[in-house]
Amino acid sequence: MNYWLIKSEGSCYSIDDLARDCKAAGKKGAVPWTGIRNYQARNFMRDGMKAGDLVLFYHSNGTPADPAGVYGVARVASGPHIDLSALDKKDMHFDPKAVQYEKEGKAPLWSCVDMAFVEKFAHPVDLVEIKRDPALAGILVAKTGQRLSVMPVSEKHFKRIAEVGNRK
Repeated sequence: MNYWLIKSEGSCYSIDDLARDCKAAGKKGAVPWTGIRNYQARNFMRDGMKAGDLVLFYHSNGTPADPAGVYGVARVASGPHIDLSALDKKDMHFDPKAVQYEKEGKAPLWSCVDMAFVEKFAHPVDLVEIKRDPALAGILVAKTGQRLSVMPVSEKHFKRIAEVGNRK
């Protein structure tokens, strides 16, 4: 099993939105994680993520009421598949180059996986806390300039954040 961290602006799509949408998805219980338009992040999803992998759900661009940090856990619920939002002119993540790839019969330019909600933490593990915790030394999300919306996380770091987030 691999461990990951995905980022989303909490005001745009939060852990609560994921929980709601997964519940609404019924039996499938998962939703496509679309809109990733960075090649390295796409490659992590396409080439690295496997169904069953666990994922830390991180709210970026924090506010005092909603600080940047990890808010809960999701699970990768599918293998990679085409990100249909790239082909939809009405979608904010539309990419004309992806349409051209499709017309030419090339492999999809943008891929995604489905995510399932697992749990919301008792309290978020904010970025300040992550940076101060010696057990989390070396975690990518704490490094200056690290802006990827999908990144790998070690099992040790994953377990530590889950432990801290679920403390009462």
